[in-house]
Amino acid sequence: MKVEPYLFFNGCCEEALGFYVKALGAEITFLMRMKESPEPMELPPGSEDKVMHANLRIGDSTLMASDGMCAAPTTFSGFSLSLAAATPEQAAAWFAALGAGGKVEMPLQKTFWAQSFGMLNDRFGVSWMVICE
Repeated sequence: MKVEPYLFFNGCCEEALGFYVKALGAEITFLMRMKESPEPMELPPGSEDKVMHANLRIGDSTLMASDGMCAAPTTFSGFSLSLAAATPEQAAAWFAALGAGGKVEMPLQKTFWAQSFGMLNDRFGVSWMVICE
């Protein structure tokens, strides 16, 4: 059994995917646009090229993502995505990259449980925890 997060970006999915590719070295393994659906869909005008579904590989994990119906602002709350780094230097690089344009909630620092730990919200509002145990 696997649990894979599915994030809805309501109009900025492609931009978010590109950001994670650059920030984390992620890989887009699948991307289907609204206009490519095998089933007819009623779409809001201008959303034909929006992302219907995408798979994003980050290390050994997969995130799924979509623009959804592009109807409301994106809000992410009640969860964080956690990245486990092999070294404090890797943690620092990921933290800096994800934090660009975002908001640091807890600066990356040494704690009693980790060599490095920090929390932030990226520029899309996704909450991340970066840790090097």
